[in-house]
Amino acid sequence: MVDIADLIETRFGLASEAGRGHPAEGAVATALNHRSHRRYSDRPVDDETLEILLSAAFSAPAKSDLQQSAVVIVRDPTKRAALADLVPSLDWVATCPVMMIFCADSRRIRRVCEMRGKPFDNDHLDAVLNGAVDTGLVMGFFIQAAQALGLGCCPISVVRNRIEEIAALLELPAHVFPVAGMTLGWPSTPGHVSTRLPLSVFVHEDRYDDGDLAAEIDGYDRRRDARYQIPAEKQRLNKTYGPAKFYGWSEDKARQVSVRERDQLARFLRAQGFNLD
Repeated sequence: MVDIADLIETRFGLASEAGRGHPAEGAVATALNHRSHRRYSDRPVDDETLEILLSAAFSAPAKSDLQQSAVVIVRDPTKRAALADLVPSLDWVATCPVMMIFCADSRRIRRVCEMRGKPFDNDHLDAVLNGAVDTGLVMGFFIQAAQALGLGCCPISVVRNRIEEIAALLELPAHVFPVAGMTLGWPSTPGHVSTRLPLSVFVHEDRYDDGDLAAEIDGYDRRRDARYQIPAEKQRLNKTYGPAKFYGWSEDKARQVSVRERDQLARFLRAQGFNLD
């Protein structure tokens, strides 16, 4: 019998007795067994199923019950093609059954203030964070609901690389901005469970302490490499850094963030009417 401890061991690559004897069932098992899916079958996702998923998604917690998120389902073939052209490296954007853009929405509460004759007196950086956090929670609930029904998802943060063009394509008004895209469909392959950093890296008690980070990262790199190695031809930026003899997660991610991206975000948010002070 597969139990919760088995799923934890698969996720982190470390022995665990947490959940030993508890069957791998229900919401916790669904979360532990999470995997992103980028390849889908031709089977469509019917509107009733999509409504169920969106209903679950927007049941997520919301900051002060302000409910500052929105989603745009991109159905129009011309807009789907234009969106795919903006992120050409992600070929599944063009082929997924359902394509969505999840947005932070500070517009709605500002309109509510106008309707009720009250000032919106929180026009500062927290308005951006509130909407972004609410939207992240909505996306997480959506993914969990989709997996519970046997569907697969893939969040797409790269939409923020083309945030101005995507906002124009979707005709987003002031005080609304894309947080991430999301593809949805019936998986054509099982996918794989991505090994995560150990809880000892994520979790701190009473104070933040990363004194053992170098050793923790080294151990994680080697556990992850033992499960699936990144071939030399897929190492990032080989022309810049050269091929690495050992190419673990940390080398891959350090190379990834060594390239500057999204300088336009602050400019775009200000153009959308946000005060970033």
